[in-house]
Amino acid sequence: MTKGPRAHPTSRSVQEYARGATGGLLFSLPLLYTMDMWWAGFLASPARLLVGLAGTFVLLLGYNRYAGIREDVSMTEVAIDSVEELGLGLAGAACILWLLGRITPEMSAGEIIGRIVVQGLVGAIGVSVGTAQLGGGESRDQGTAGAVRDDDPWSHLALAACGAVLLAANVAPTEEIQVLGLEMTLVQLLLLALVSLGLCGVVLHFSEFKGTGPRQAGLLAPARSAVITYAVALLCSAIILWFFGRFDSMPAGLMAAQTVVLGLAAALGASAGRLLLIS
Repeated sequence: MTKGPRAHPTSRSVQEYARGATGGLLFSLPLLYTMDMWWAGFLASPARLLVGLAGTFVLLLGYNRYAGIREDVSMTEVAIDSVEELGLGLAGAACILWLLGRITPEMSAGEIIGRIVVQGLVGAIGVSVGTAQLGGGESRDQGTAGAVRDDDPWSHLALAACGAVLLAANVAPTEEIQVLGLEMTLVQLLLLALVSLGLCGVVLHFSEFKGTGPRQAGLLAPARSAVITYAVALLCSAIILWFFGRFDSMPAGLMAAQTVVLGLAAALGASAGRLLLIS
């Protein structure tokens, strides 16, 4: 991983890999200790795992293109970094799962691969964020991270998606999301959706957190931005729930309810993406 010009001394490359591994553990370690995640890896079909790998790679491309590295690098370098980060996330998950005794030689190859892939996807995003954001003053002075243009909507969408996935994935595989979706009333779900939408607006435009951009005059632009961000959060929530098998054999109403429940966490991650994922 380079996060900038590809010519680096060996010591610099080792430092970047160390930052990436640390970032991967920061975001994925709670999931590595979660029984729901172990079962998700056991139950996931090969097609679902491939979709997860492809989706994570797209997120890595978006983050690395808009926030993770210098603006003057080519898409080839962005793709190479993304492949390396995905590989490091999977390798880190495999090592920790083996140390915890969650993958053993007695298991089938399919179960081992499933557990590693499911656990390694969030870790891969953490690797990318950690490599870019856990560096010292040298990388920041050179502008190797956090170069996000305020007038580029694609950068905002990429950061929103990454933030939503990182936060929502920590609770999506748990049974509690399904229980809440089943037991909450329609009025409660509607109120939760409104609270989530309002949270997007507050974080993006009225909190004045570092990295959220200047406050915009009027209400139309902030409202539009909040709605788009919440839409991204709901989309990410639905995809994550599908990936973990929470939509299997479920009626449409329960799928929608679970999406709204998880959408609160995803909305917080999406709206605070600029705060959490750039320096």
